[in-house]
Amino acid sequence: MSSLAELQARALKEIREAADLEGLKRVEQVYLGKKGELRQQLGQLSSLPKEERPAFGKAVNDCKLAISEALEERERELQAAELTARLSGEGFDPTEPGQPFETGTLHPISQITEELVDVFQGLGFSWLDGPEVEFEYYNFDALGIPGDHPARESHDTFWLKDGNVLRTHTSPVQIRAMERFGAPLSVIVPGRCFRNETVDASHEHTFYQMEGLMVGRDISVSHLVYTMKTCLREILKRDIEIRLRPGYFPFVEPGFELDVNCPFCGGIGSPDCKNCKVCKQSGWIEMLPCGMVHPDVLRSGGLDPEEWTGFAFGLGLQRLVMVRYGVNDIRDFTGGDLRFLRQFTRV
Repeated sequence: MSSLAELQARALKEIREAADLEGLKRVEQVYLGKKGELRQQLGQLSSLPKEERPAFGKAVNDCKLAISEALEERERELQAAELTARLSGEGFDPTEPGQPFETGTLHPISQITEELVDVFQGLGFSWLDGPEVEFEYYNFDALGIPGDHPARESHDTFWLKDGNVLRTHTSPVQIRAMERFGAPLSVIVPGRCFRNETVDASHEHTFYQMEGLMVGRDISVSHLVYTMKTCLREILKRDIEIRLRPGYFPFVEPGFELDVNCPFCGGIGSPDCKNCKVCKQSGWIEMLPCGMVHPDVLRSGGLDPEEWTGFAFGLGLQRLVMVRYGVNDIRDFTGGDLRFLRQFTRV
């Protein structure tokens, strides 16, 4: 027992003399650690006579408790001393500037989405949303995409076990909007879409699109051209030329590919166009598919195509940002590189 009393006295003395928290931690390890002196004392228990074991065990526990309480009290004292030193300016210059706080910014796709919403709301469009996990009916059937169309294959579409899909475009909201609101109707639907693509500099499995739909009486291609030219001029911040090329899409008739004159070389006729790798010397960049809403799609939405007509478009938001800022790799948008994202910080 005398050795325990000596051990406790020695431990308490070293605890009082500990000058800092690091030194106090070393004292704790010496006496209470896995290989500490108290553990060694407890190892003698089995060698003692049975009648002496309870008293010895109690003495070891009392010693451990006394040392633990002393350690806690000394730790509080040292922490208070450190705080007092910091507040008094010891060890640092309180007049030096603190650590600056970095401010975040919206992702460039979010920024372009906000701008597009403002432009289209100014043109009388409403902003709608729709589910990213979609029924096959809304994603394909109601849009006139036949059962044997390649877009339904697993190499193009993410199919779920319950038969639903991760939507491959924002076009399903066309049907949902017509079902819910009828006509006349002018809506935009920005959102995330998914396709089973091989990822490279110009393709992503997850991408952002803005659907546009206008349905009314006597809506024509001229309404489509005016709307798209107004939108792109506002977003690209310059006068633009556009052209429509015939294109096949099951949900529009007629269908078009809309191109804008290349912003990197200035378009065909410019001296720089001869060396432009973006438009490949054509002077034009493909921007979006569009067209007049197919009569069968209007019927799927519950509207009479003899009474109503409309146009629709699907604007790729990544592509729009790439054209606007000269980004040449679509993977940068989801790569998480802060050096890339900080280029779009709003002032």
